[in-house]
Amino acid sequence: MGDNKSSKIFNDSVHGHIEMPPLLVKIIDTPEFQRLRNIKQLGGGYYVFPGASHNRFEHSIGVAHLAGQLLKSLRAHQDLDITEQEELCVQIAGLCHDLGHGPFSHAFEVFMKEVKPNLNWKHEDQSVKMFKEIIKKAHIKEDMAKEGLTTNHFKLIEHLIHPPEDIPKDKCFLYEIVSNPRTGIDVDKMDYFIRDCHHLGMKCNFSHERYMKFARVCTDDHGERQICMRDKEAMNMYELFHVRTLLHHNAYQHRVTKVVELMIVDALKAAEKTKVFKISAALEKTEDFMTLTDDILQQINRSTEPQLEKAREIIDRILNRDLYRFIGEETFGPNELKHMDDKKWQETLAASLKKLREKDDDQCLNSVHFKTQCINFNYGKQEKDPIKFLRFYSKDDPVTPVEVSSLSKKKVSFLLPQKFAETKVMLFYKGLPMKHVKKLWEELQTHSALDEEETTSAVEDEAAIYENLTGEIQELSTSQQIINKISENGRYNFFDEKTFKSEEVNHLNSDEKWKAKLKTWFVKVKEKLDLSQQPFTVNDFKLVSYSQSPSLTNGMLFYKGIPKEELENFWKKVQN
Repeated sequence: MGDNKSSKIFNDSVHGHIEMPPLLVKIIDTPEFQRLRNIKQLGGGYYVFPGASHNRFEHSIGVAHLAGQLLKSLRAHQDLDITEQEELCVQIAGLCHDLGHGPFSHAFEVFMKEVKPNLNWKHEDQSVKMFKEIIKKAHIKEDMAKEGLTTNHFKLIEHLIHPPEDIPKDKCFLYEIVSNPRTGIDVDKMDYFIRDCHHLGMKCNFSHERYMKFARVCTDDHGERQICMRDKEAMNMYELFHVRTLLHHNAYQHRVTKVVELMIVDALKAAEKTKVFKISAALEKTEDFMTLTDDILQQINRSTEPQLEKAREIIDRILNRDLYRFIGEETFGPNELKHMDDKKWQETLAASLKKLREKDDDQCLNSVHFKTQCINFNYGKQEKDPIKFLRFYSKDDPVTPVEVSSLSKKKVSFLLPQKFAETKVMLFYKGLPMKHVKKLWEELQTHSALDEEETTSAVEDEAAIYENLTGEIQELSTSQQIINKISENGRYNFFDEKTFKSEEVNHLNSDEKWKAKLKTWFVKVKEKLDLSQQPFTVNDFKLVSYSQSPSLTNGMLFYKGIPKEELENFWKKVQN
């Protein structure tokens, strides 16, 4: 079909040498598609897994390839009554299905949900908009006409990218290739499973090659033609969803991935509040959306606009690995947290912290210091078994589709999952940027005539803000043992440690002087913090010093945390 001289061979990292039809090559060579080179497939995951440097660009080419391979395999085994134009439409849909992804992929959808909750923005809708923009180009429109593609074919491509609810019965199997609303089994998943595993250094035990070999189109009792699988392949299909769950647990929802993406969203939200960067407004025009790539963090960081200082500070924390602190996590059943929404999470957390402050007058922790991340893990169909939506055929009867329940467990396996969903909640502490903590170490080394005055201006009831452990050092011989002692029961969390030459801090020859230095540092920090949003006091910190040898003195900084018993109470409250 078309001029084979214009087709191209791509050497793909997971599929090897693949050939793209001429029209798809023309689409690839547009700015709208080339933009995908600058959007990481795993978003913030690249900050955790060094190998996860792959982009939406190569994934989209891989999906187009697999879509073509699946259709060729289906047509080789049976007459599907589909045209070459429809086959080309499926490949184009695979190529264009991710055109609408924003910076850092799915993290951008979280950002849009928070800044424009009523917009209900989805990357699939944006992908359709971008596809419409591509076909406006004169040379693309001309080439599509040469291939026999009409307005009806353009509409088919749009629906293949984002399937509607009323899918035509006669060729509904076409809608199960790129984005399958029936079972969730499609070539999009197959490509990103094998591609993500490859770049993450993980194993993918699902065989998409076997799926291609055994896939057939069968007609059910309602006259719907759907892609079915050979009965003996039931375990391979369960493995597909098992791989999906492992990727979510080990990579996509890895706690460091989540905290990096949380900070990226916070940085974008901080920039959105200024008049300099109206990120959400870029969605209104295609030419503006084209500028939204992962480079947006660098754009913000390079800016010298004073309004962007807060956004730059968050980005600086990411680059310096000064991430929000992980406090804890809990896993719940799929129905235990259905009553919780974003507002309810904040209210429950605020109530728990209020109770904590009532027990501890010095405790100033506020719900703005924390962020909960609620993650739903499932096999793609909420609490349901997705394989129950797939139909199977037998070797003896390859045209009659049957449900998995019709298959004997002796022919599948007795070791099948009984639950298909769970919810994990992670709690993070935003805390104080590390650059401010480094100022404390500088302050401790500063010796001035004001030291004596600072000593007399110490806050009242400040005994808990400093502790000298030199006398206990024989029992607590390692830094970790000291951290464990101070952090016992979660009362305090470790922040940072610094080792000084003893002569650098010889002027701090009393507990009162150590306390006074901590207070002086905090006064300076307050000038740079918006305490209406981060209501810290000096009593939220604890400074510890100890000497392991006459020539060295160590300093440790801790911040007040949520005691373990209070954290346990919080997890119990969210279930009620």
